[in-house]
Parts: sequence; structure tokens; C-alpha cells
Amino acid sequence: MVKDRETIKNAHRIVVKVGTSLLTYDTGKLNLAWIEKLVRVLSDLHNQGKEVILVSSGAIGVGMAKIGMSAKPDSISGKQAMAAIGQSMLMHEYDKMFSEYGKVTAQILITKDVLIEKIKKKNAKNTFKALLDYGVIPVVNENDTVATDEIEVGEIGDNDTLSAIVAKITEADLLILLTDIEGLYTDDPRRNAHAKLIHEVLSISEEIENGAHGAGTDRGTGGMRTKLSAAKIVTCKGIPMVIISGRNPKNIYKVIDGEDIGTIFLPKKEDRDERSDAKSQ
Repeated sequence: MVKDRETIKNAHRIVVKVGTSLLTYDTGKLNLAWIEKLVRVLSDLHNQGKEVILVSSGAIGVGMAKIGMSAKPDSISGKQAMAAIGQSMLMHEYDKMFSEYGKVTAQILITKDVLIEKIKKKNAKNTFKALLDYGVIPVVNENDTVATDEIEVGEIGDNDTLSAIVAKITEADLLILLTDIEGLYTDDPRRNAHAKLIHEVLSISEEIENGAHGAGTDRGTGGMRTKLSAAKIVTCKGIPMVIISGRNPKNIYKVIDGEDIGTIFLPKKEDRDERSDAKSQ
């Protein structure tokens, strides 16, 4: 066990982000077996008394698969239509699977105005708090049916960044990003067999940023660059972030047990202390 990871064992409020490449097959249809495993793990964490927030991608891809579309529409309105179709199906599956473990879910769709307007931001924060107090598991996505930020890569831009913002406004104790590789590497391991996994990041250097690449699959909108952006957002607020392979959702247990898995981004001591002081007030 790595000493700096021991504090994660005490994490109470946890944000977990999952990407399209894990949620769906190459056909674009939902990987129901994988989602079922994820839901079981998150429900089990909830049974332990932890608060869980799920940030989920996948709406556009699921919508495309539902109507048999093989390529993303070129128009913004077409992509928004696919998001509208896919989001309802995605949320239906989450709600059905979580309910099998006695859990209640709530859908939260966010647009960037919620994050830049003080009153809307406060309302969102209060809503999250109320849901968590009621023992509900919020399921969050960017509202692609009315917002174009993720579609066009704008202000929010992707669900890695969205998950970091959610962790920030909910004052989470930990952010876990589930992806299709083991963590952050010195280079793209798909292209460079000599790339090495970076186990711990104390500060995001220029060298680390230069080694990051964009989306790993045609179905994703993010990539390692967006994950580094997410790390910057949360660590400056004293929140650690871990990138792990999500192919086996049980890896989440290993993170919380403090095992040396994936890549952990640690806040600076002064940021941890500031967060601790703020929580104690």
C-alpha cells in the first residue's frame, strides 16, 4: 500500500466517471454485462455508507445504435437528437439495474450556465446535497439536447471535465475516472510499446502534458488531455483523482483500499490543508 493513498480509504463522497468506450460495444449498443457489474460495485459502496455520484457518458452513441445509425450526424441538431434518444434509454437501464439493489437514482443534466451563474450553481449544489441526504445516487451527464459544449468541445467540453466540476461543487472526497487503459503513461501505450505507467503525479509538468493524447476511440470525446484538465480542477481544491482501467469495475475497490493501481493525482499539501480547514468550519 502506498502511504499517500491511505487517505483515500476514508473517502466518504465519491464521484465516479465512466466513458462511452466502456459503456458500449463497437456496435454502439450498451454493454449490459459491464454496466451490471459497475452498478453492483457502486451499490455495494453505497451500502457501506459512502455517498456515490455517477457521471456517465454514452447518450449520443446509444441513440445512434437505437435507430441503427453507424456514423455520427454532421449537424449539431442531429447529434442533439441522438443524445435525446440515447439519454432516456441510458437512464432507464441505470434506474432499472440500481433498483435491483434497492437503490434510487436521480438524473441530473448540466449545462455550462449552471457553472458560471452563481444562483444556478448554488441551486445545483443544494440539489446534489438534498439528493445525497435522501440516500439517492445522482447520475449526471451534460445536457447535450440543449447544450453544444461537449458536442463542439466548448466550455465544459467533455465528461472528464464535467466530473471534475461535479466533484468540485459537491465537495467530494475523491474522483475516480474509469477508462479503457490502466492509467496515465509516459506516452500512448497503444502506439508506443515502451510507454510506462505513471503511478503518482504530484504536479502536472510540461513533460506529462506532452505525453498525453486525445480520444482513444471513435466513440469517445475525451482522452488523456481532458483527464489532465480534470486533475487540475480537483487537485487545486484538495481533492485527489485516480485514473484506472474500468474494464473490471471491481478495480474501484482496490482504489478505495489504497492499493497501488492506476495513476493517482495528489493535491499539494497546502490545498489539502485548505480543504480540511474549510470542511471543519
